[in-house]
Amino acid sequence: MSLIGKKIEEFTAKAYHNEEFIDVTHENFIGDWSVILFYPADFSFVCPTELGDLQDQSESFKKLGVNAYSVSTDTHFTHKAWHDHSEVINTIEYPMISDSSHVLSKMFDVLDESQGLSQRGTFIIDPDGVIQAIEINADGIGRDASHLIDKIKAAQYVRKNPSEVCPAKWKEGEQTLTPGLDLVGKI
Repeated sequence: MSLIGKKIEEFTAKAYHNEEFIDVTHENFIGDWSVILFYPADFSFVCPTELGDLQDQSESFKKLGVNAYSVSTDTHFTHKAWHDHSEVINTIEYPMISDSSHVLSKMFDVLDESQGLSQRGTFIIDPDGVIQAIEINADGIGRDASHLIDKIKAAQYVRKNPSEVCPAKWKEGEQTLTPGLDLVGKI
């Protein structure tokens, strides 16, 4: 069953953020756009490149009113240790959520139960807490956070203009489509 169009369920989780341990709940995902990046494990290989890349896009996310979060099945203590010992992870300014209980990984259907780790899942969530886009990659395939920018812009455009849709390769300011009988068979 697809998670697209589903509202995120209630949860509370610990996170490491700005030199503190904080609680993150489902309420953090209401009122603003959000991106959640699930990854398998701290102190790994592809993961730090992805988390660093997500941080590199932070200004673009801020301009779009998007909050970023990362999630793995490691503890918030492990997130802090990784943050303290990795030059790449030390730059991260967004919350690093612990899912050691696997609640979030199960909720977002990215738990590899045989390993007890999250898969590489990316979710765009609208201000109502509803999932608008999903990408899931195999462990060896890293993601490019810059690709999220156009997806977020398209999701925001469609939210403001519900009678229109964004075609493939759509960029902000380009022509959209208005579905209707007059377009059937003409695209």
